[in-house]
Amino acid sequence: MGGFRADALRLCALAAALALAPLVLSGGYHLTVLTMCCLHAMIAVGLNLLVGHAGQISLGHAGFYGLGAYTTAVLTATLGLPVPLGMAAGVLAAAAVAFLVGVPSLKLTGHYLAMATLGFGIILSILFNETVAITGGPSGFTGIPRPAVAGAPLGDLAYYFIVAGSLCLVLLLSLNLLHSRLGRALRALHTSEKAAQAMGIDVARHKLFVFVLSAGFAGLAGVLYAHYLTFIAPASFGFSFSVELIVMVVLGGMTSLLGSVLGAFFLTVLPEFLRVFENVEVLLFGLILVLCMLYLPGGLAGGLAALTERLSRTTKRRTPSGEAADG
Repeated sequence: MGGFRADALRLCALAAALALAPLVLSGGYHLTVLTMCCLHAMIAVGLNLLVGHAGQISLGHAGFYGLGAYTTAVLTATLGLPVPLGMAAGVLAAAAVAFLVGVPSLKLTGHYLAMATLGFGIILSILFNETVAITGGPSGFTGIPRPAVAGAPLGDLAYYFIVAGSLCLVLLLSLNLLHSRLGRALRALHTSEKAAQAMGIDVARHKLFVFVLSAGFAGLAGVLYAHYLTFIAPASFGFSFSVELIVMVVLGGMTSLLGSVLGAFFLTVLPEFLRVFENVEVLLFGLILVLCMLYLPGGLAGGLAALTERLSRTTKRRTPSGEAADG
């Protein structure tokens, strides 16, 4: 079984795991880590569409994440707009700015495009820090309201289910896209832009579309992040987080959306486990990443697929029919 049906089954398994996770991992700390995992996975899925399938490198996605967060923060906390309107505006702002940036920068290729997006991310980071009257500067922005039902702010558990549900919707939309004609065009574009153009694919339009969509996912994660913590600061949207997002995609598996989710969960949870090692925490983190890259060339998704295949072969050998075939 392959194609969209297999991906849909994997998505259902992931949705069930996310729904059951709070029952196993009780406590506010575990719920916060789970929520952050889902937020990071949302951005990684969008970045996987851009990097893994369309072959375009972006080092500025933390900027779109921050743009969504600051837009909804200013609109709801400073100007008093309803939270749903602020959240919608945050996603639209990230997508609109991505469109404006994408039109000129997507004419570049390879590391030139990476440098252009890197520059854009740095500009946004400086704006978040320097426009103190609007964003609160390095001290951060406080007082962002939680979404409320009948006047009562949502609790952490209810908010977690909103974030997890949003991640599943993002994945469903992305899987549908990849199994459509547009997805095939993106893969052709990744292989060779010239060959894709010769086949009649509008390269510029497809690159711009996936760039804006990817930024929209980052903006969605940003607005959910802002209203979850009710506090944001520029340090969360800097260059280092953009690099971390790329590592999530590469570590998870460049051509696997669900692999990006694995990569995001792994890199979000790993530092929490390594906190007990204090002084050597960073060294261990780097060492684990190097080992993963060396022994899992297909990423976590490739390693999981290889393990599943090996277990399947072992099971077949142990069944009577398998033993008869072997004999």
